[in-house]
Amino acid sequence: MFPGPWPERLRAAVGIGLGLALTAAAGCPAWAGGVVERVARSGELVLVGPSGVPPLLSREGQGPPQGYGVLVAERIAAALAKAVGRPVALRFEAEPDLAATGARVVAGTADLACGVPFSWEADMTVDFSLPIGVSGLKLLAPAGRLDGNPAGLARRRLAVVRGSLAASELRGFQPQAVAVPVNTLREGLDALQTNAVEGVIGDATLLAALASGAESADLRLVPEVPYESYAVACLLPENDSAFRNLVDLAIARLLQGYVDGRPEDVAAVDRWIGPGSAADLPQALIRDQFQALLMGREAIRPLPPAARTAAPASSDD
Repeated sequence: MFPGPWPERLRAAVGIGLGLALTAAAGCPAWAGGVVERVARSGELVLVGPSGVPPLLSREGQGPPQGYGVLVAERIAAALAKAVGRPVALRFEAEPDLAATGARVVAGTADLACGVPFSWEADMTVDFSLPIGVSGLKLLAPAGRLDGNPAGLARRRLAVVRGSLAASELRGFQPQAVAVPVNTLREGLDALQTNAVEGVIGDATLLAALASGAESADLRLVPEVPYESYAVACLLPENDSAFRNLVDLAIARLLQGYVDGRPEDVAAVDRWIGPGSAADLPQALIRDQFQALLMGREAIRPLPPAARTAAPASSDD
């Protein structure tokens, strides 16, 4: 991510670990049969997920996938290419919903899915990466119709994606609401625009992107403070620590680059979720969120030359 060397202890640990694993993959349980070994053979990293959830992941026709989730996956593919010593292509395979997406990762027919909220239930069968961002649940409705107060949602017809966090949270904070199950947030927006429902509850970032492209310009996200806030991450095969370590390092480098103002990282992230994008998040908010996500990790910055080479003064002088 940054020009110059990594911190020496980090470079040594990663370099030694990757060297040993690559030269003895067949005898190393963490690599044998894992994603890194498969990628070393095939030269492909398989990303899976719904293709209609901008700004995380979308695709026009048969064109290439695009979005913030794709950016993260591309950074992971680049890290893998360095690890295995060969080019790694990112291949996207669309799945219609989150359940099918998770099943592909569990079955080993896909390597990762990016932009998924953490859940304890899913964590029983897959692993989650370092978070790639923060989002929350909000209500999308015509301006002035609803203020988002849970009390005002009783007996209101509200679209929620089947089996989603929004569906379970709605039952908790307003059990008298009439939940209308849909397969995707796009279906929920369509139902809202035909007055089949009075609002849609779901991920605020995804709803903001959908609303920005909607024909109706009077849609608003409420309340100001989300019903529930959460981190989103990448789904990974369970117990594949070698792959997870590479994924987490690639994500940390991207987040750290944004926090530190590295131009290429800032531009890459802002294209999808920053000012002027469909999500239109302020840079200060993104920096604060990324900094919070990195609190449990060592900062990835090169040590200043003086700090790497200066020797402590002798007490005998």
